[in-house]
Amino acid sequence: MNEKVLRTLEYNKIINMLEEKASSDLGRRLCQDLRPFTDLDTINEAQRQTSDALSRLFKKGSTSFGGNKDLGYTLKSLSIGSSLSTAELLKIAGLLENVNRIKAYGRSERDDDFKDSLDALFEGLEPLTLLAGEIRRCILSEEEISDDASSSLKHIRRSMMLTGDKIHSQLNAMVNGSYRTYLQDAVITMRNNRYCIPVKVEHKGQVPGMIHDQSSTGSTLFIEPAAIVNLNNQLKELELKEQEEIEIILANLSVQASEHIEALSQDQRIMTTLDFIFAKASLAMELNATAPIFNNNRYINIRKGRHPLLDKKKVVPIDIYLGKDFDLLIITGPNTGGKTVSLKTVGLFTLMGQAGLHIPALDRSELSIFTEVYADIGDEQSIEQNLSTFSSHMTSIVSILKNADERSLCLFDELGAGTDPTEGAALAIAILDHLHKKQIRTMATTHYSEIKVYALSTPNVENACCEFDINTLQPTYRLLIGIPGKSNAFAISSKLGLPDYIIEAAKEQISQENESFEDLISGLENSRITIEKERLEIASYKDEIKNLKEQLKSKQERIDETRERILREANERARDILQEAKDVADETIRVFQKAGPGASMKDLEKSRDKVRDKISQKNDKLALKSAQPQNKQLKPEQLKLGDGVKILSMGLKGTVSSLPDHKGNLFVQCGIMRSMVNIKDLVLFDDEPVSSTVLQRSGGSKIKMSKSYHISTEINLLGKTVDEALAELDKYLDDAYLAHLPSVRIVHGKGTGALRNAVQKHLKKAKYVESYRLGEFGEGDAGVTIATFKS
Repeated sequence: MNEKVLRTLEYNKIINMLEEKASSDLGRRLCQDLRPFTDLDTINEAQRQTSDALSRLFKKGSTSFGGNKDLGYTLKSLSIGSSLSTAELLKIAGLLENVNRIKAYGRSERDDDFKDSLDALFEGLEPLTLLAGEIRRCILSEEEISDDASSSLKHIRRSMMLTGDKIHSQLNAMVNGSYRTYLQDAVITMRNNRYCIPVKVEHKGQVPGMIHDQSSTGSTLFIEPAAIVNLNNQLKELELKEQEEIEIILANLSVQASEHIEALSQDQRIMTTLDFIFAKASLAMELNATAPIFNNNRYINIRKGRHPLLDKKKVVPIDIYLGKDFDLLIITGPNTGGKTVSLKTVGLFTLMGQAGLHIPALDRSELSIFTEVYADIGDEQSIEQNLSTFSSHMTSIVSILKNADERSLCLFDELGAGTDPTEGAALAIAILDHLHKKQIRTMATTHYSEIKVYALSTPNVENACCEFDINTLQPTYRLLIGIPGKSNAFAISSKLGLPDYIIEAAKEQISQENESFEDLISGLENSRITIEKERLEIASYKDEIKNLKEQLKSKQERIDETRERILREANERARDILQEAKDVADETIRVFQKAGPGASMKDLEKSRDKVRDKISQKNDKLALKSAQPQNKQLKPEQLKLGDGVKILSMGLKGTVSSLPDHKGNLFVQCGIMRSMVNIKDLVLFDDEPVSSTVLQRSGGSKIKMSKSYHISTEINLLGKTVDEALAELDKYLDDAYLAHLPSVRIVHGKGTGALRNAVQKHLKKAKYVESYRLGEFGEGDAGVTIATFKS
């Protein structure tokens, strides 16, 4: 793509937004160099990578590639056998630790059969944990090598400590003993890396030794007493041995690192690529963008597209299509109505899509692959070249006409403006007709009525306009394809207070043909608005009818289910009653048979009374059930939010979540289901409904739980004492672990390091903390500790 169109369509601003999403310098360099591709397979692969990274961001959250430092010179040094410094080795360790973390982030939790385009990149990472661990074991910081780096270093440093203790012991005896009166101050100091004492110049003969320095006033000499010269010499020798041993340790670590030059180079390359891909995904997430579908048919269909550099809360989405039924689109309408934004949206979406970036539009939007995009937009007047606005535009148009072909997309803003309107319109029509005959996809904005007529009378050329509300004198920014726009100059002027006689005089200056054409456009616009309103009303009625049909169908199904349940229960009850009657009859027959002919009437009467009582009890139960009063019809004023009700047709209990409307319809919350019912189908009941936020335990106790319980992934302990911070941290870790957070970020600051040490000691004791580490560059460095919980 030519650099001019990248500047004109503000593609560089998109790249700047992309750079901000990258977390490493190497990733930002890739973002800076991103240019649109022209190969379909390359574009589809780039779009697929962005989509897969976006999917991972939604599922696992964001990650950082800040530890991806540039190892170019370091790897070159290793390849020629040089020893690395502590800083270079720590940079390698930092990269490998970051590689380990990113590899864990990329580990798939899905079936092995399902792979996305990023799996191969994540699998190609080699953490080299042994090398990273060995570097961290030996090197504590850029200025400090661990005592445990080697046994020799540990022995040397122990000898240094013992020698230093001897020196301090002897010097303390001198300072606090016989030499006290000869000293300027009772202190031990260092000069030329050797221990000395400050002696008054008049007593220099009383303290035998080597003079190393003199105070600025000349009153004090810094003398190394002869008694500790040998000890100072020994200490110096030990320091030299220590430095030699450190160089040996660094050389050994460099040799180990040199065995993995290829792996380190590959890790760096993959980490940079992943940082770049995830930066594209982060930008897509911010813009609420989707992956476009690409074709080679030079067809564009943008659905609800939003210019990415405009406020997404205010920008009006537009639908634009070009290349199927027509290859030339003429956009007309008043100034500040959105014509230029429409042009830039199409051009910028094309550049972004071909660069592998998602576009802020609805899914299934389509773009075509163009080898070049040409744009003549804005005022390009040049003082240096003595070019007017018209001349400058014409120079640009000449270049476009010379280079454009069927695989090009051409965009023109106010084509033919800046000169005589008649000649400008004629030139614009000639230019557009030339491009149209070559079947070059073209969009142009204009105010000329002649170009509108050309679009109406020419096959495969279409008019479009940016809608303008005459009543409010405000553009709606909606793009309407198929309708020519009207400048509305007279209407706007009248609304702003221009006298009617001036407007009438102006109308007399335009030809009857032009006036009729403008009136025709105005009539078409009014008809379109009326049809649009009616279409929206019809669509609304259709949706309402569809919802009513679904509700009626659902209600009928519930009624059928309830009827079947009632019949089933009635049949079961009738069977039980018949069985009980049979049992009573059988029992009565047995009693009379057992009594025989000689039974007394008293015994028979007792048995009969017993049977009569059983029958009476059954009749009483049935009478109670049949005597239950019918449910009274509820009135709207009897209900209030939170009342417990029963839905008769469904046999469900719930709570009132909205008051009845004028038709008596309201919403009832039944557990997790929210149903719309009529007040006629409800009865009040006294039992307290079980809230969806209450869980019943087997022991009868209730635990109230928040419907939306969120635990932050970060805790800030800055400004707190150690005791306050640990108390707050302990509770936070419990809550975070119960909330199943995989890891948390603890901000304690750098300061003296006391709070950081206390936090890490506490984490070490916590049973559910699997590991912890200091933050990387971009995560907070030494001011932050990242703790990972056991799974």
